[in-house]
Amino acid sequence: MKTRTSLLTAAVLVVGIAAGPSVLPAAASAPATSTAAPSPDTALEAAIAGLPDADATAALVRVGGEEGVWHGSSGVHDLRTGRAADPSARFRAGSVTKVFTAAVALQLAEEGRLDLDRSARSYLPDLIPASYEDVTVRQLLNHTHGIPAPDFPGTTVEEWYANRFRVHDPRDMVRSATSKEPEFAPGERQHYLNIGYTVAGLLIERVTHDSYERQVARRVLGPLGLRNTSFPGTNPRITGPHNHGYQTMRLDDGTTGLRDVSVWGATDAWAAGDIISTTADLERFTGALFRGRIVRGPLLEEMFTLPGVSAFRSGKPAAYAVGLSMKVLGGREVWGKTGGRWGYNAAIASTRGGSRTLVYSVNSTDAKGKDMSRTAENIMVATYGRP
Repeated sequence: MKTRTSLLTAAVLVVGIAAGPSVLPAAASAPATSTAAPSPDTALEAAIAGLPDADATAALVRVGGEEGVWHGSSGVHDLRTGRAADPSARFRAGSVTKVFTAAVALQLAEEGRLDLDRSARSYLPDLIPASYEDVTVRQLLNHTHGIPAPDFPGTTVEEWYANRFRVHDPRDMVRSATSKEPEFAPGERQHYLNIGYTVAGLLIERVTHDSYERQVARRVLGPLGLRNTSFPGTNPRITGPHNHGYQTMRLDDGTTGLRDVSVWGATDAWAAGDIISTTADLERFTGALFRGRIVRGPLLEEMFTLPGVSAFRSGKPAAYAVGLSMKVLGGREVWGKTGGRWGYNAAIASTRGGSRTLVYSVNSTDAKGKDMSRTAENIMVATYGRP
């Protein structure tokens, strides 16, 4: 493998940040660095060039598989010092967590400890009310359950930031959600929400008599040697080396700019979105998953089987299977999962046969916005082609 440093010219981000009450000047961007074999992929290099900019402050990318290998990073570790982004940094992977949760649930199904066609209420009669008695385990995992989202305090990013250290109990979130009317009858529509995976995490705990986190560690992290992947619990900090995440919001002086949001609790997501990892660990996980080393046999097909229903409200065809979602890029099916936590976007993806895999972490400045990060979209298109 040939190693080189790209001499791409990077832009300067002219925007203020606030790590508290003070406003600091933005740093000059760091050059993109890459490892390529047998030759550099200029499309991927261009996709992450010029960071930091208004869309993102850093990006880490790993592409693998028989079609070629490419590793790249761009941007800065933090805007205060302006030093180059750490390519081995840990980051919040958001809803990529759902793939781990789904994998453990499917392992338990293989062992006969969970029945995908059995109702969730039969496992959690003390928590799931009769109004949701027909929701099955499979419907929790493929987002066709009809359970609405729980209530959370705040309606703006500034209000959510003010509540960033609030600790949310998964059982309380389920009670909040199931106290409402169903959005639709189970199995009739698909609505992507975290709540199904919150219930799935509790199901894992009920049937194993163990914590969700220990089960994932014992069944996935340990066997694969994912030493830099962890669950934060109630700790709002990312333990270990990490590049800072920033969010555009209203600052203390009334102006709009970037605030450092690296420290932010993730208990509202739990089994649906709280995992912390690295691109190297997620690449190893992706390869093992698609090769059938984590979920085996017919149950692996659950992760590649889209339910034959339409999406809630939009009416588009269902796009989510158990754990994974599918998009057609460059004329072929690409399966994977994206995730977003404040300051961080992440994704794992692969062609069905594993010929081209992708893992990225992008420190987006609006990671949970309605539009996909431009940098993340450029990475996906550079890897697989356009939709």
